[in-house]
Amino acid sequence: MLDWSKISTVLLDMDGTILDLHYDNHFWLHHLPQRLSELKGMSLVEAKESLMSHYEKVAGTIDWYCLDYWAEQTQLSITDLKRETQHLIQLRADAHDFLVALKSSGRDVVLVTNAHPDSLSLKIERTSLDKYFDTLYSTHEFGVTKESQLLWQRLQEKHGFERKSTLFVDDSPVVLDSAKKYGIGQILAVANPDSKKANNVFENYPSITDYRVLLAEINNNKPNN
Repeated sequence: MLDWSKISTVLLDMDGTILDLHYDNHFWLHHLPQRLSELKGMSLVEAKESLMSHYEKVAGTIDWYCLDYWAEQTQLSITDLKRETQHLIQLRADAHDFLVALKSSGRDVVLVTNAHPDSLSLKIERTSLDKYFDTLYSTHEFGVTKESQLLWQRLQEKHGFERKSTLFVDDSPVVLDSAKKYGIGQILAVANPDSKKANNVFENYPSITDYRVLLAEINNNKPNN
């Protein structure tokens, strides 16, 4: 599936890739509409329709991932509301062993998430995921998302990774396409980002549902470049 002997840098998405996406899906599709309905005195149907329409308009942009943007749009404290469901924040069941193996192998393990810094901080607080990574980036510090080629340019300028010896792992087809277009050497899709939903199908990339099948290859193939 992957040539680990040629991988010295591993860029990892967060939500759905390292953390169970159920938390985010539940918050944006159910909890926020419910709370918006209650706090604004509108029906749940109206709240959902309003939010879903707005989501579609900004999907893939920095605004979609920005808690400040949604706080301004809804006039609600999104950060406080996210804490109301924080018990759902958890690592994927297969993430710990995978991340430990990556770090033990001597590779540069880097988190690259579109999540807002406040969301990243909350998830670190809940899971201590920062201990697994050499560096953590929120794309908000670059002003663009992983869907944009400009993000990859700015990330490479800052972090200095070599494209050909880099593996990128994500659950979003659009983001994976963006990484491939930029020339990232190896791409891996996560087919089961949300533990409560059916698996996705990827036709253009190798995909995985359990990282633990990779552990032997990671441990037995140190980077040779």
